[in-house]
Order: sequence, then C-alpha cells, then structure tokens
Amino acid sequence: MKPFELPEIDTYTDVLEQVIDTEQHDLMVFNDEINTFDFVIDTLVEVCGHTPEQAEQCVLLIHYKGKCSVKKGSFEELAPMRNDICRRGIASEVV
Repeated sequence: MKPFELPEIDTYTDVLEQVIDTEQHDLMVFNDEINTFDFVIDTLVEVCGHTPEQAEQCVLLIHYKGKCSVKKGSFEELAPMRNDICRRGIASEVV
C-alpha cells in the first residue's frame, strides 16, 4: 500500500489589490390578496429578467410561503428593481 502523499503547496500568495464588496442582499417579494399570479409573473419577467418558468416558481413560493427571494445581488443593483416592483403595487424589500 502506498502511503498518503500531500500535494505540493505553493509558498507564494497573491495579494488583493482591491477590496471587493461581496455582501449579497435578497430582493424579497411578499404575498398579497390584490395582485394576480399573471401580473406578478409578468413583473418578475420584465423587472428581474426571469424566464416565465422561473417567475412562476417564485409566484408559487410567494403564494404558499408568504414571500420569496426573487433575486440576489448588491444593494445598488437590487434597489431600482425593488422600486419598480413597488411602483406596480407589489410589496417588496431589499434585505
């Protein structure tokens, strides 16, 4: 039997030249009794760039769970989407 061999370790390390903000936020959409499934699906397709199938899955989660994270990203990326969704009368929040 051959003894366990450790892989060679490179002693050089790379130094980051720039700090990158990797903090991810969620764009949450909440259930209501006002908007139709089709309206919310169309909104997610138009605002978030979802496929119709992806938007439908999110709408089912919103309906049965009360909310769904429909998009992940930086706050700066998600805030305009949240504003557009809210302008359409759908409750959403960046968390």
